[in-house]
Amino acid sequence: MSLSVQSRSGPLPHGHVADLLAPGLRVVFCGTALGRVSAARGAYYANPRNKFWPTLFAAGLIPAPMQPEDWPRLAAHGIGLTDVCKAHYGNDNELPADAFDPAALRAKIARYRPGILAFTSKKAAAAALGLRGTGQIPYGLQAQSWGPTRLFALPSPSGSASAYWDAAHWRDLAALLARPDAA
Repeated sequence: MSLSVQSRSGPLPHGHVADLLAPGLRVVFCGTALGRVSAARGAYYANPRNKFWPTLFAAGLIPAPMQPEDWPRLAAHGIGLTDVCKAHYGNDNELPADAFDPAALRAKIARYRPGILAFTSKKAAAAALGLRGTGQIPYGLQAQSWGPTRLFALPSPSGSASAYWDAAHWRDLAALLARPDAA
């Protein structure tokens, strides 16, 4: 569902881009919020500069390349999608301070119990974990978990975060998911 987006950030209609959640998912990727292009196109990680879709394939998380509009098909690969902020779109620094809803995210994860919740940026992890900054969050598997769901922090695939990009952590996640004891 596309949306006419006039500004760099703003409120989203309820359920504009639904969560992709179901019981039994191996991994749920959690971003901060939809960016402007994603909100306009009605698809996760839709900016052409975003590395999310090519990295899923390159890391071996999906068997063939996919486009942002294919996002509902990820569930067939055991992959879900959500954001810490579902009510606004925009870059992290453009979101209202009260836009994040970590309690709602925790409730979703408690309900669906994916094997791993993979934050697609340290900012998303910090918002979900109630931390003020990202300095306490290392990339990779986190020491804490939410019930049976393990937590994993990834470098942001956003084009605006290219200076911090490292696909190795995405490959580490794929290797973890390929283990027999993984979700």
